[in-house]
Amino acid sequence: MANMLDIYCGSNAFKTIQEHGFKQELFTTMLGASGGPKWFSLFGLDKYLFGEYFKDRTAELNLIGSSAGAFRFAALSQQDPVAAITRLATLYSETTYSQTADAKEITEKAITLLDDVLGDTGCEEIINNPVFKAHFIVSKCRGLTALEHKLPLMLGLVASMVFNQVNRGLLAKQYQRFVYHHPKSQVTISDDFNFNNQYHALNKQNLSSALLASGSIPIVMNGIKDIKGSAKGLYRDGGIIDYHFDVNISPSTGLTLYPHFSSTPKAGWFDKNLARKVSAKHYQNTVMLVPSNEFIARLPFGKIPDRKDFTDLDASTRIKYWRTVLKESEILADEFAKLVATSTTENIKLIECL
Repeated sequence: MANMLDIYCGSNAFKTIQEHGFKQELFTTMLGASGGPKWFSLFGLDKYLFGEYFKDRTAELNLIGSSAGAFRFAALSQQDPVAAITRLATLYSETTYSQTADAKEITEKAITLLDDVLGDTGCEEIINNPVFKAHFIVSKCRGLTALEHKLPLMLGLVASMVFNQVNRGLLAKQYQRFVYHHPKSQVTISDDFNFNNQYHALNKQNLSSALLASGSIPIVMNGIKDIKGSAKGLYRDGGIIDYHFDVNISPSTGLTLYPHFSSTPKAGWFDKNLARKVSAKHYQNTVMLVPSNEFIARLPFGKIPDRKDFTDLDASTRIKYWRTVLKESEILADEFAKLVATSTTENIKLIECL
């Protein structure tokens, strides 16, 4: 039978897994990428990881996510992570919009979704979780990208695209990385560019706003203005800077687990269509769990879900398709569970080869 799950390891991670197998205590960090409904392909893995693999964990695990990754980790750091992530998957996959949906409607639906995912006690559970420590990445905007009027915002985004093609570091002229973190987290993030990171502890006053901001895609949704306790201004999708991550995380005493829908991570949103690769040095301690091409080929339409499905498919077709993907994703969990039980490493690929 073809492999449904591909495992990619950085050089250090490969040696560690070869020696110790896939013991859960080896991991001290977990990453969650942007990408909207692409995440549905990882739903089964999320349920297995937090329902079984990490179930009895007592040491802290830092969960660092942007956009959809932040949404996932807001669910997975609640007291019943499997129920919360199932709630998120169900609500997100069954969301529908009017044919003339604008940023206001989409933003309002996102607010309702997150309110339902968090419920009455979700915020407190996330803030007080002693093991799973959530971190939400948000981009604070400057210049034209801090405006909501469509034309200047579009001009600002075009400028971002040009800046990024010249040098990713030029994006720091337009965006700051804000990290909203568990109150007892000591995590810091660094990269090869100067995004002037700002760190704010999560609390009941800022959590919902920071989480919503992390997924507020420019043009598609409204930005979030003046997050309480943070500098005044407009905050948008964390994936603008950290789409799939190209960062160093400190302190890093263990490995990073990265369930990801792509075997070729891209640093930022504006790198999606560029050949630029992430730095191998930032992935030396990373283990990526990636749906294989064989798994993707068996899905409806031969692809994992994406945001275009909202416009390319009618609602009933889309919802049926996405439900199928959520169900099929259990196969990836089963395959990883077998690897955990057998410590098989023969099919692991090195991330440097991407």
